[in-house]
Amino acid sequence: MESEELKNKIYAFVEAAKGKKKLKEKDIIKGVSAETGEGADVVKKAMREMIDVGKLMYSYGGGSSSVEIPSEEYLREKGMIQ
Repeated sequence: MESEELKNKIYAFVEAAKGKKKLKEKDIIKGVSAETGEGADVVKKAMREMIDVGKLMYSYGGGSSSVEIPSEEYLREKGMIQ
């Protein structure tokens, strides 16, 4: 599977859980790996690339971290969009 296609699958997976459940990194890796047949290391690398460019972000609360889609406000604050 191509990198961009995998990233789209990851984004769709996170978007489907938005507002319903906070996803941990391992939840995304397991779910997308099972759906696409890609190895966990490949999914993890693609997800990290998405975090590096601001398409996904880590959030912290209640003593644990989760991965989610950042808001426009957050992206503006970090200078990633105008």
